[in-house]
Amino acid sequence: MERRIFLQKSLVVGTGLAISPSLLSYPKEPEHLDKITILHTNDTHSNIETFPSTHAKYPNQGGVARRYAMLKEIRKQEKNVLLLDAGDIFQGTPYFNKFHGELEMKLMTHMGYDCATMGNHDFDAGLEGFLNAYQHADFPFVCSNYNFNNTILKDLTKEYQIFNKGPFKIGVFGVGVGLEGLVAKAHYQDTEWLKPIPIANRIAKHLRFEEECDLVICLSHLGYEPKQFKDNDQTLASETQNIDLIIGGHTHTFLPKPEVHLNKLGEKVLINQVGWAGLALGRIDFYLGEKKKHQRHDLILV
Repeated sequence: MERRIFLQKSLVVGTGLAISPSLLSYPKEPEHLDKITILHTNDTHSNIETFPSTHAKYPNQGGVARRYAMLKEIRKQEKNVLLLDAGDIFQGTPYFNKFHGELEMKLMTHMGYDCATMGNHDFDAGLEGFLNAYQHADFPFVCSNYNFNNTILKDLTKEYQIFNKGPFKIGVFGVGVGLEGLVAKAHYQDTEWLKPIPIANRIAKHLRFEEECDLVICLSHLGYEPKQFKDNDQTLASETQNIDLIIGGHTHTFLPKPEVHLNKLGEKVLINQVGWAGLALGRIDFYLGEKKKHQRHDLILV
């Protein structure tokens, strides 16, 4: 791999309707560098509508319509955009109780999601319910450490997905939390959970060296630092290699900016997670080039 990767980071938070184009793009771009814009969500939990004005903590915030408007504006300004989700799409509002995940899949397809992984609540309608909802999704699910071979989801999900965006080749894979004791057995049936760190090391190595990906991204529903689980995003970062970015979920952690951690070789890996309920849209810009490293952190209010 001859090209070096540089990054520019920001966080987009939905708190209103008006979008300022100047805030959603960077006015001064690094010269002679190609850019990929990674947008991401996690733990949206069937939150379709904007929070009401009377809400004690999030009045007039969130909502699919605002996220969609934000996405359209960013896509107008950026050539290479990848939209990802780190799981727990289901459960949390009457929309899930009524439509059992179908509405969420339809809306994510309409918003142009490229890829997602499964969280523990995405099993809440059972495997049959997920299968029925997935028929309305036009994007893949990557579930590297869930073995569905003895279930009706066999061959439905993938270990990883590769995307070509402009000059970039991006490999995306997903790891999920253990289901025993967290999800009713009847909902996941004979799904086998595999330890995520050995799986992550194997797939990241394959994506980096066999597939020659410029970026390797892990969609993690392990949690940022859950006390009840040994495996989490921070241990995932420190005990693996060849991963550039971990997009997290499960613990509803709101990180004001992506964190820089060191992997097992002492190389930098980013971790980001943007809360829950679709209140925030994460944005991280990576550049391909050979000279300088460009960074910028923005909190963009919408």
